[in-house]
Amino acid sequence: MAQNDGSKLYIKYMVSIRCKMLVKSTLDQLGVPHGIVELGEVEVDSPITDEQRKELKIVLARLGLELMDDKKAVLVEKIKNTIIEMVHYSKELPRIKNSEYLAKKLQHDYTYLANLFSETTGITIEHFIIAHKIERVKELMLYDELNLTEISYRLNYSSVAHLSKQFKKVRGLTPSFFKKLKQKRRIPLENV
Repeated sequence: MAQNDGSKLYIKYMVSIRCKMLVKSTLDQLGVPHGIVELGEVEVDSPITDEQRKELKIVLARLGLELMDDKKAVLVEKIKNTIIEMVHYSKELPRIKNSEYLAKKLQHDYTYLANLFSETTGITIEHFIIAHKIERVKELMLYDELNLTEISYRLNYSSVAHLSKQFKKVRGLTPSFFKKLKQKRRIPLENV
């Protein structure tokens, strides 16, 4: 079920550049004229037919993606995608409060966003952000291009000690112990 809100389709579980490429390819194969494909949303050049919608829903389901129509679910997905984009695909996190960033980016009052997110997902926006920041810390540590001080700055931590404390609280071990582990598995973004 897709909502064609003006000229957009909303897609759940779209969390990576690979997902964007799969969605573009799928739209091209189905002959759906489209513009920009972002995490969680696609600009379509004209309304899609019921048959195209049905085919798109089937193909996306095979890829582990889902067309959405509920406005609140769409907004929750936008919150998630904005956070994922901010944490995983930005060179540095914005130097403003997360609440200000999300409210401005999504053009909604932060309290409304926070309440809706918590009611829908069962966790707070801040816990979601922390989980993704810790996953990004793990990723940056595995690349071994930045030291912990540089990582803490890039992810907007007040200090290495703050990052280390949060890392240990979330993952149960220190960043330095994690780095020493032979098996350094990352969690897929859709499972964070």
